[in-house]
Amino acid sequence: MGGESSSIGALVPTVKSELGCNDNAAAGQREQEQEQEQQQPEAMAVEEEVAMTDRDMLCPICMQLIKDAFLTSCGHSFCYMCIVTHLQNKSDCPCCSHFLTPNHLYPNFLLNKLLMKASACQMAKTATPAEQLHKALQQGYEVSVKELDSLLSLLAEKKRTLKQQEAETNMQIMLDFLHCLRNQKLGELNESQCHMGSSTSHNWKADEKTPSGSQIIQIKDANSDLDSQQLTQSGLVVARKKRVHAQFNDLQDCYMQRRRSSTRQSQKKDERDRREGYSTGLEDFQTVLSTFTRYSRLRVVAELRHGDLFHSANIVSSIEFDRDDELFATAGVSRRIKVFEFSSVVNEPADVPCPIAEMSTRSKLSCLSWNKYTKNHIASSDYEGIVTVWDVTTHQSVMEYEEHEKRAWSVDFSRTEPSMLVSGSDDCKVKIWCTNQEASVLNIDMKANICSVKYNPGSGIHIVVGSADHHIHYYDLRNTSQPVHIFGGHRKAVSYVKFLSNSELASASTDSTLRLWDVKENIPLRTFKGHTNEKNFVGLAVNSEYIACGSETNEVFVYHKAISKPAAWHKFGSDVQDADEDAGSYFISAVCWKSDSPTMLTANSQGTIKVLLLAE
Repeated sequence: MGGESSSIGALVPTVKSELGCNDNAAAGQREQEQEQEQQQPEAMAVEEEVAMTDRDMLCPICMQLIKDAFLTSCGHSFCYMCIVTHLQNKSDCPCCSHFLTPNHLYPNFLLNKLLMKASACQMAKTATPAEQLHKALQQGYEVSVKELDSLLSLLAEKKRTLKQQEAETNMQIMLDFLHCLRNQKLGELNESQCHMGSSTSHNWKADEKTPSGSQIIQIKDANSDLDSQQLTQSGLVVARKKRVHAQFNDLQDCYMQRRRSSTRQSQKKDERDRREGYSTGLEDFQTVLSTFTRYSRLRVVAELRHGDLFHSANIVSSIEFDRDDELFATAGVSRRIKVFEFSSVVNEPADVPCPIAEMSTRSKLSCLSWNKYTKNHIASSDYEGIVTVWDVTTHQSVMEYEEHEKRAWSVDFSRTEPSMLVSGSDDCKVKIWCTNQEASVLNIDMKANICSVKYNPGSGIHIVVGSADHHIHYYDLRNTSQPVHIFGGHRKAVSYVKFLSNSELASASTDSTLRLWDVKENIPLRTFKGHTNEKNFVGLAVNSEYIACGSETNEVFVYHKAISKPAAWHKFGSDVQDADEDAGSYFISAVCWKSDSPTMLTANSQGTIKVLLLAE
């Protein structure tokens, strides 16, 4: 019977014929299957109709969903930036070749409304519940006070729970590190005692101060118990502990450095200010440990091509977020500044999204800097030595400064004095500008080419200069006859300088290293190695905890400021059409953090831009 039933079970019609009591159910099942077969073509027809509707909303130039739709006199709709860019080179319609000028363009209000609805539907499908709630509240969704109170209490409880879980996880990781360090030090002490003389007095002291063999075995057993406990912990906690063991030596050096620094500081304080068992150094190190072990890789969130319809050169020299992290601008050898909406790039993935603003320049661009107070102002420096301040809203230049005699590599707006900016050039000059004046306010003559300049974020009178003389020069603008301090250590030109805080400065050089400096104490803090940089500008970006840079291996590297080795990295791939070319010729050309978030923008010499996110 067992063999018969199994053979029958494989033949559905035979089973149905034998089980007479289930004839009605089987008939109903057949009817459902027939209905599904009839519905499939209908569903496919609906999908095809939706696809056709979507195609009707694509711009014929960029082949993406139309943004800011404009209608031509011949009846065709395009993205505003796409058709304006086309008309700068030709005077005809891309669809029907009808004669066309910018005067024949009209806003397509109806299509724009339809596109907004389509975009809202798309976001509803892809956005997280939190993003949907945020969007609904932004759009004025009516919520009662009672509903808000309930929502706020839920959010507060969720926040409290997450904070408690995070604190417990961090404490577990800290305890694991301290156990490992204690065992290592006890082992080193025991080994040292074994190599010392065997005098009676020495043995007596050793018996007092060093653990016996049985004690060491007990310690090892305790550690094995900890290891067994790890098996019951969450996978994320175990993964973070593995990162601790992988970088144990660097973390040990950081721990000892923080404890020594804390000891020196505590000696300067009164005894009454100290708390038993409390150490600021231990607290600082726990912050390092928790932030360093939180991430292990870079995940791609979005990707786009910085391609241009009429320019084959795609190298992105600079990429920067605006004041509110809502927009980002790109510039490079294509002689164009393009401004994109960050949320559109992330939520509406497309290979070549349409920029919301675009400005053309006479020369290749080297650097961008947004004004942190005037949201619509952005400064650029170019290969002809011209420093320009642009209004993104009007797409026009506000000021142009042409005093540099050679290529200007760097420009930066002051955070504390929004009308002031600084630039550096191959003419060995650093110039201070004011947007209210046509000529430079201050000039600093140096002996070598200037690769990078930056204002101290907490001061309008201090700037730092990265030079081809392998040094970093820190100036007080009240007295520029000589720098406040010259930082030495790099073996080649200093290509970038960036401030992590008012006192912490990061520098990049073509000697394939990054360095961290303390500009208050005028001392070096750390050297970072792992990437390759021998000849190109590969980008440098910093936030309060992490330093990111590119590599000539077409990779992005992220370092924690307290650890010398990379915490995460990501390699850009090559396109299929470029398979015949030397993939090793591509390099990362620009990087930028999104404020103090784990999100960053990266671009390479191929014109590919990626939104990357630090992930577990």
